[in-house]
Amino acid sequence: MSKWFDETLERIKKATGTRTQVQLAEILNIRQSSISDAKRRSSIPAEWYIKLYRTHGLNPEWLSDGIEPVYLKPGKGKISADNILSETTAQYGQVQSRGRVVPVSSMAGEDSGAEKWEAQQVGELNIPETFYRPSMVVLKVEGSSMEPAIRRNAFAGIDETQRRLMAGDMYAVHVPHQGVVIRRVFFDPENSRFILRPEDPQHPELFIPVQDQDKLVVGRVVWVMQEV
Repeated sequence: MSKWFDETLERIKKATGTRTQVQLAEILNIRQSSISDAKRRSSIPAEWYIKLYRTHGLNPEWLSDGIEPVYLKPGKGKISADNILSETTAQYGQVQSRGRVVPVSSMAGEDSGAEKWEAQQVGELNIPETFYRPSMVVLKVEGSSMEPAIRRNAFAGIDETQRRLMAGDMYAVHVPHQGVVIRRVFFDPENSRFILRPEDPQHPELFIPVQDQDKLVVGRVVWVMQEV
């Protein structure tokens, strides 16, 4: 997802007081799948701007590029422009800290046999704002290979910009016909490959050639949320 798209969608949510895709779809009078399609294309349909101008008086230029004023018809606004513009992020756990609802994807993806992994949304999760980054995908952990470090049914935040493998760190890696797996990575220079090592020794090690890392690595695990 592009940074521009993410910031525009965030302005829309702030101005409409919505936090989830379901709520936003109701405001826009569209199917929830239309929002997923827009995310996939990183493109805001022109009809959204028109509808938000008519129903909320919002300025399309502010929604798209942050160019004030927030409202072209302030009388239609549901939330004051001052409140929208002054909203800041506090550290999670402090007074006025905020969360953010993000999509959660299956590790299987849309087509586990495809050469490139494509996220398939299976739910949503409210995370601390400080955990969020535009380049992130959140996975629902569906196996036990990384226990006890990462438990089954945990949520793992993956930074898709951190795809260059560093020995000892944990990464999400696409394995064709299996989907995404999370493993701790080690370099095997003698065989020009990376070893994908599970925490649970009952699960097998996997290997990827050095030349395939850009194609198969989804990103580095940057946080985990789970019960203890």
